[in-house]
Amino acid sequence: MLLALPAFSFPTLALRRPLRSELRIDVDLPPASLEAELAALDRRLRTPGDALHACATWPAPLPGLYFRHREADGEHFVYVVDGASGRLAGYTVFNRLIEIDRRSDRHVRSPHSKYAPAWQGRGLASAVYAWALARGICLVSGARQSPAAFALWQSLGRRQPLHYVDIRDKRIHDLGPSVDAARRDLLTTRMFLAGAGWTATALRRAGVLHDAG
Repeated sequence: MLLALPAFSFPTLALRRPLRSELRIDVDLPPASLEAELAALDRRLRTPGDALHACATWPAPLPGLYFRHREADGEHFVYVVDGASGRLAGYTVFNRLIEIDRRSDRHVRSPHSKYAPAWQGRGLASAVYAWALARGICLVSGARQSPAAFALWQSLGRRQPLHYVDIRDKRIHDLGPSVDAARRDLLTTRMFLAGAGWTATALRRAGVLHDAG
């Protein structure tokens, strides 16, 4: 059972509008490289004395799984572990963005996920993103994405309002629920999901979002 995603209301947003266009998709990690990275992390999670071994353990909103979580320098790392085997299925890191100012940095992170091929397509990353959104963390997509990452944002965009934003001059500028092809191709154009409790007015008042102009 996935965590319920929070509501976010923009005055001009068409509710639950499906995404009809793609951002830049040019990231695809080779399976062997991915498996090697996850195996190394799995060993660290099991090794007493390692920083990862000390991660907090939380129940996951998916049957048979649990989360291991740590926070370092304001970034969140969520490791999803198979309860039956104790093996790492994959992880999501919520990175800070160097492109934004301090006011936005308090509330915004950019998620990046890596999950083993056997676990892909089972809603793990979606559950982890929902965990972050429920904590009030606003999410911004990366400048480049893998096909799986783009599909995940498409899915989230069907469940709650999603906006495009332009990141420039250390600020996040709201572009609305859709943009043209030329705008989508710019590296500064990203997708934005608001965390629980945020409204458009509150985001502007907090200095997180700014007008496009």
